[in-house]
Amino acid sequence: MSGHSQFKNIMHRKGRQDAMRSKMFSKLAREITVAAKLGVPDPAMNARLRLAVQNARAQSMPKDNIERAIKKAAGNDSENYEEVRYEGYGPAGVAVIVEALTDNRNRTASNVRAAFTKAGGALGETGSVGFMFNRVGEIVYKPEAGDADKVMEAAIEAGADDVQSDEDGHVITCAFENVGEVSKALEAALGEAESVKVVWKPTTTTPIDEEKAESVLRLISTLEEDEDVQNVYANFEVSDEVMAKLAAE
Repeated sequence: MSGHSQFKNIMHRKGRQDAMRSKMFSKLAREITVAAKLGVPDPAMNARLRLAVQNARAQSMPKDNIERAIKKAAGNDSENYEEVRYEGYGPAGVAVIVEALTDNRNRTASNVRAAFTKAGGALGETGSVGFMFNRVGEIVYKPEAGDADKVMEAAIEAGADDVQSDEDGHVITCAFENVGEVSKALEAALGEAESVKVVWKPTTTTPIDEEKAESVLRLISTLEEDEDVQNVYANFEVSDEVMAKLAAE
C-alpha cells in the first residue's frame, strides 16, 4: 500500500474526515459543476459527471447539494474553473503531484508553492515527477463487499489489472481509459463502490523514516486544506510500525 493511502486511513481513524466534511463537500461540488459544464448535465450521458456524483454519494453528500452543483453549471454566474496540475519534491526528495480546480491560477500557484517551500521542498515544472507515476483507474470497496477471493474474481471478470485487499477494504486498479467500463461491471457483481477515481499511482517509491514521514504528511495536509486543491499524490513509503505510531499520536 502506498504511503498516501496509509495516510488516508490515519485521517479516517482519527476522525479528521468529519471535521473536514464541509470542505470535502465543497470540493466534490466543484468537481460536479466542472464535469457538468464540460459535458452534458446528465450523469447517464456524461461519464465524468457520473463518477463525480457517485463519489459524492459515497461521502454521504446530500442529494440537494449534488443537484445544486449540477444546476450551477448551467448558470452564467458560475465560476470558470480550470484544471491545473503541479509537480514537485517534498521532504527527503518525495515526489508529489497536486491536482487543482481553480478560478485563479496565480492564487493557487502561490499557495501551492508556499506549501512546498515551507515544508523544505520545491515546486518543479510540469513533468518533473510525473514520469514516476502511472495514470490509472482506482475503484475502492469497503470490506463488506466480500472476501478477497470474491473481489479478485469479480475484478478479473471486469477486466481490472490488480487488486489489493486488507482489513480496510479492497483497492482495484485498471487502465484509466477503462475505468467507466470496469466500474460498471464491478457494480453489477459487488454493488456500488465507495469511490471510483482516476489517480496517479507511483511506479517507484521513496522509503522515509518517521521524522521525514511527519514532514511529508504535514505537507500533504497543508495542500489538501487548500480549497482549490482536489487531489494530492506522493510516492513515499514508510514501515507499518511508523504508520501505526503516527496514527496513535
